[in-house]
Amino acid sequence: MKVCKFGGSSLANAEQIRKVCDIMLSDPDRRVMVVSAPGKRTREDIKVTDLLIALANARISGYDGEVEKQAVLNRFESIAQELGIAADVMPAITENIESLMDQDCQNSLKYLDALKAAGEDNCARLVAAYFVKIGRDAQYLNPGEAGMLLTNEYGNAQLLPESYEKLADSIQKIPSIVIFPGFFGYSADGDVVTFSRGGSDVTGSILAAALNATVYENWTDVDSVYSVNPALVRNPHPVAEITYDEMRELAYAGFTVLHEEALYPAYTKSIPVNIRNTNNPLARGTMIVRNRVNFDGIVTGIAGAKGFCTLNIYKYLMNREIGFAVKILQILAEECIPFEHMPSGIDSISIVMRINAFPPEKERIVVKRLQEELGIERVSTSRNLAIVMIVGEAMARTVGVAARAATALSKAGVNLELINQGASEISVMFGVREEYCNYAVKELYKEFFQR
Repeated sequence: MKVCKFGGSSLANAEQIRKVCDIMLSDPDRRVMVVSAPGKRTREDIKVTDLLIALANARISGYDGEVEKQAVLNRFESIAQELGIAADVMPAITENIESLMDQDCQNSLKYLDALKAAGEDNCARLVAAYFVKIGRDAQYLNPGEAGMLLTNEYGNAQLLPESYEKLADSIQKIPSIVIFPGFFGYSADGDVVTFSRGGSDVTGSILAAALNATVYENWTDVDSVYSVNPALVRNPHPVAEITYDEMRELAYAGFTVLHEEALYPAYTKSIPVNIRNTNNPLARGTMIVRNRVNFDGIVTGIAGAKGFCTLNIYKYLMNREIGFAVKILQILAEECIPFEHMPSGIDSISIVMRINAFPPEKERIVVKRLQEELGIERVSTSRNLAIVMIVGEAMARTVGVAARAATALSKAGVNLELINQGASEISVMFGVREEYCNYAVKELYKEFFQR
């Protein structure tokens, strides 16, 4: 059995939906189809999810939302008309959107999740109806009925472990192709809750793990994963095979091919993930696997992400104080501040965080507590930082990779704010000013791929 997830660009219009249905029908092993909400048809277009967010915000703000509602319905109507199924699906889609609009919106996060999920939910109904129209057996399956139980965290839900068995039982009872909406599930209280944005990738991985699928095919609009963002480098090096760990590191640092939480369910069951192109289905794409067989070079990929800051802490003889780092992290934990990295020296520690997790008001509280409770001598914060990462399994067995990268950045005039290498040795992280992020990525690509 293969589980196939199709992204928003693969479902943006009727022509794309015909393509994805042909892909499903071309292989009898493709039994489960996870769908996103329809995406952009053109660069200037608006995704259905964003239209639904606008609708929710209008209602929360006290407006009737009729204009926003009509924009959503028009998108579904145009697809349904072209597929010849408008009479079959539009009454149900219209009723669904209107009933969600009329729900109590006092809990704005709960209300927003319910409306956001309608993009995937109604797209799944529409795709199932098209299969029936062309004489193929397919069935829409609601995540709540299937047993997709999530934590009660609106906009950032996590799967409850008991879901795997429930999902497997529900899907295996259906003899036809299963059309499953991505991105959302239900809390124990019966409320709709969503994963973070792009979470349909996570849904597909969960179903693949639940069903012990032979492969999880993630269909998007690129032929493969590339060693660098194609927007930065012309004709970047394609990656035929990459490990879960490499992909996780790159996704964290800005790769947008796959949601950064999507690999874990597949990883737990060692299920290969195949990145494929809906518009070029004959291309083999990229395989994400536990262990690689082929290595094209020392570095597999290079990525950069903006929006970071560092909290720099200095105290003489810090290394002699047992549990000092734990006390720092305890203060951050009590203030509900997650951290990303923690490079250190003998008398200093730098805590790398995302800027949105460490606003100025949090900074003032933390600095005051560090000074009063731990006697910190100097504390400073560096904002507007970016992280740039080079990633590759072969790096762990190669001498001088970090030095080579640092030298290349130095020659390019990029000042390094910090350097950090993980224990696995498959990645090296460089902290640079945000304005140098893309430039640093391109210079590192020249060093490792164009020499």
